Amino acid sequence: MNPSDPMQALYDSPPVAQLRADLALALRAAAHHGLAEGVCNHFSVELPDGSNRFLLNPRGLLWREVQADDIVLIDVEGRKLAGRHAVEPTAMFIHAAIHRIVGKACVMHTHMPYATALTLTSDRALDTTLSQNAMRFHGRTAVDANYNGLALGPPEGERIARAMGSAEVVFLGNHGVVVCGDRIDYAYDDLYYLERACTLQVLAQSTGRPLQPVAADIAERVAAETLGERLQSELFFEALRRTL
Repeated sequence: MNPSDPMQALYDSPPVAQLRADLALALRAAAHHGLAEGVCNHFSVELPDGSNRFLLNPRGLLWREVQADDIVLIDVEGRKLAGRHAVEPTAMFIHAAIHRIVGKACVMHTHMPYATALTLTSDRALDTTLSQNAMRFHGRTAVDANYNGLALGPPEGERIARAMGSAEVVFLGNHGVVVCGDRIDYAYDDLYYLERACTLQVLAQSTGRPLQPVAADIAERVAAETLGERLQSELFFEALRRTL
């Protein structure tokens, strides 16, 4: 490490160090909640200085072992600026495109099992009029039904970003999900409850009994009520900080 390197100085600055710690905590929490898959998938958060630089988890580490010093700083073109690890190519292409095109501060991409299971169905996504957990996502989801292989270049990352549009959750057909948010704690809370909602839907469907959705206006109201009071998201993340 070169202490005179401006990118290293930025990486070590207190605001960025806190973001690194929070991103690492979100990754460990996802592993704790069964949302990880090997050493694949990625979480990122943009620096709040408008510099088009963001933090990303490194290549080759299990999420449960990631600490703040393992997080890597890269730019919107996917170039590593600081950090001791390499980054995985598909992470750079997907996350750089979503940060640049969609303008989301925090991006979480997983292959978590129940949400991914729904991407394999003809509906491709969660029914946001079923469980209360699902209703918080009413009007907030998009579907990219056209699986196009691994994201090994900028065009595929850009295609995914455009499919997402203004949504905060995109179900990637035959692939997984992306959840975005303005803050790490809000995005992680959504990621956790998205998988809970998808789990309930898959379990309900597995009974073979008819499902009973609510009216769309009720789902819309529940979504507004959930997003209108985010203290619960903050408290959940702080509880994870204490216990993980």
